[in-house]
Amino acid sequence: MPGSTALFTDAGSTYAPDNCDPLVDAAEAGRIDLNALARTHYPGIPLPERVLPGVLSVGCWDAEQKQAWGLDWHRNEGLELTFLETGRVGFHTRQESRLLEPGTLTLTRPWQPHRVGNPEVEASRLHWLILDVGVRRPNQDWSWPDWLILTPDDLSRLTTLLRHNEQPVWRTGSEMAGCWQKIAQLIAERPSGFSRLTVLLNELFILLLETLERHPRELDESLASSLRTVKLFIEELEVNNEQRAYPWTTALMAERCGVGTTQFTRLCRQLTNASPNRFLVRCRIEAAKQRLLEPESGSIVDIAHDCGFNTSQYFATVFKKETGRSPHEFRMGP
Repeated sequence: MPGSTALFTDAGSTYAPDNCDPLVDAAEAGRIDLNALARTHYPGIPLPERVLPGVLSVGCWDAEQKQAWGLDWHRNEGLELTFLETGRVGFHTRQESRLLEPGTLTLTRPWQPHRVGNPEVEASRLHWLILDVGVRRPNQDWSWPDWLILTPDDLSRLTTLLRHNEQPVWRTGSEMAGCWQKIAQLIAERPSGFSRLTVLLNELFILLLETLERHPRELDESLASSLRTVKLFIEELEVNNEQRAYPWTTALMAERCGVGTTQFTRLCRQLTNASPNRFLVRCRIEAAKQRLLEPESGSIVDIAHDCGFNTSQYFATVFKKETGRSPHEFRMGP
C-alpha cells in the first residue's frame, strides 16, 4: 500500500508502504467485494480529516473464488491487524509461513515485512485495520490516538505485548469475530457518523489485549531496540537492490537508523562481523555475482553501476579480491 511516509528518511531513497494494486485491480474488475474506509494512499472511501486520526485503513474483502493475485512482500507504516473470517489464506513473515484458518488473527508491527497469499489469495473473507502509531523506527515510542479510551495501565500493557512479541498469528474466539463482523457491516452501510465505529474499534483493542493476555508468550525487548533497527536495515541491504546501490557512507547509514556513527558501527559488526563499508561491499558483490550468471543481464559496466559501484574498474578490482576471479572470468563459468 503506497504512502508518503517512510521507515527511514534522508536524502536517499525511502521505504514506502505497498501500493496494494492487485487488491484494487481485483475490486475494480468485480472479482472481489471490497468495502473499506481509508485515508492518504489506501483504497477505500476517504475518512474525514478529523475522524479517527491514525486510522489509515479499516475494511474487508470478500473473495468468492480463488484469485490470480496475492500481496507480495510489503510493509505498512502502521500496526496492522487482520482477521480471517472464512476461507484459507497464506500469510508469511520473515520468521514463519502459515496457512490461516478461519478465526485467526494476524499482527504485524509497523514496517514489519509480510506477504499475503501462496502466492495467490484463496476464496476468503478477510478483515483488517491499519493504525499509524507514529513509528518510523522500531526503537521509537508508540503514540496512540486520543480516541482510544483504554486505561493508561491497559494501554501500556498492550503496547508492551505488541512491541515485544514476535508471534504473528493468534487464535481468537467468537466475540472477536463478532466485533469484526459488526465493523464490516457498519462500513458497508456507509456511515454518516462515526461514533459507533469508534466504539467498535475500542472494543476491538480491548478484545485484542484480552487475547494476548490469555496466551502469554515470552517477550523480546530487542524487537524495539536500536539493534533491531540496524538489523532490519542490514537485512534490507541484502535483498533490496535500490537500497544496496545507494551511495552510502557510514554516517548516512547511521543517520538512516537514527543512531550515532560509533553505535551503528558497533552494532553492524555485532550482527555481521564486518564494518559497515565492508558489509555493504559484500552485499554488492553477492548481488553482482547473481547478475553475472543471469542470461541477458547486461554489460559488466551496467551491472557494476546497478549494484552500486562508481566505476567498472573499481568493481573489477574489488570483485577479483573477493572472488579470486575477474567479473568476466566469473561470467564465463568454472
